[in-house]
Amino acid sequence: MLDKDVFVRDTLRLVTSEIKRFEVDNRKDPTDEDVVAILKRMAKQRKDSIQQYKDGGRPDLEEIEQKELDLLSTYLPQALSGDALKTVISEIISENGFSGMQDMGNVMKELKIKHSNAEMSEASSFVKELLS
Repeated sequence: MLDKDVFVRDTLRLVTSEIKRFEVDNRKDPTDEDVVAILKRMAKQRKDSIQQYKDGGRPDLEEIEQKELDLLSTYLPQALSGDALKTVISEIISENGFSGMQDMGNVMKELKIKHSNAEMSEASSFVKELLS
């Protein structure tokens, strides 16, 4: 607010309103995990909106959503992705003896338990690649 950055102020107000909504809906104070889950949900919403605006030919709205996503990403823990994610998935497959595509759900479940901050859309493609 002191920097008079209206965009950052308004985006952070959206975050606090979502946290307050959580408090009211669940009648409890949110834990750190709850706040991270709220931020992840908001980031996912922004990603979906960006894709819809791209498809609809609205670069002005797409840019706003991208800026909001970038700001939200600064408050999220670093997501596990790339080669590190592929290595973790390979370890899960070898540890549990998963072999075919019928085990994809089990691999994803194990990944979510062990690394909740993994990029799941990227993980899905790695699991398909490694199990096929």
